[in-house]
Amino acid sequence: MNNIDKMIVRKLQNDIPLCSNPFTILSKEIGISERQLLKRIREMKKIGIIRRFGATLYHRRIGFKANAMVVWQVPKEQVEVVGKIMASFSEVSHCYQRSTCSKWPYNMFIMVHGKSSLECEKVVAKISAATGIKKYKLLYSTAELKKSSMKYFMEK
Repeated sequence: MNNIDKMIVRKLQNDIPLCSNPFTILSKEIGISERQLLKRIREMKKIGIIRRFGATLYHRRIGFKANAMVVWQVPKEQVEVVGKIMASFSEVSHCYQRSTCSKWPYNMFIMVHGKSSLECEKVVAKISAATGIKKYKLLYSTAELKKSSMKYFMEK
C-alpha cells in the first residue's frame, strides 16, 4: 500500500460527509481527483483491502424504540433468494447468513427497527409471508450499545 491508499483508508474509516457529493470532498482532502478516488476504492474492494461500506444507525435517536434481531431457519438451498427478499424490506437494516449448531438451528439473522414491538412483529409477519419461512424468533434489544469499527493507519 502506498501513502495515498493509506490516506484513503483513513478517510473511509471515519464518518463520510453527509452531503450530495461526499467523495468530491474526500478526494480534495486527499489531494486527488474524485475519479481517481472512486477508481482506487473499487480496486481496493476488488482485491479485498476494503471489504464493505457500512452505515451506523443510532436507531433510538431517530425514534425507533423497538429493535428486534430476528433469527430464521432457512433451508440452505433457499438462503440466497430468501436473504434478498428479507433485505429488500426498508425496516431491515442488517441481513446475515450464519453457521448453525445442534442447539442453535438459525442460519439467517436480520435486524428490524420499529416504533413499537407490535410494529416489528407486523413487519416480521410480512417477511414470513413473503418468504414462506415460518420458523423464526424475535430477540429484542434492551439497550443501544456503542458502535465502533477498527481503525487502520492512524496518525500518532
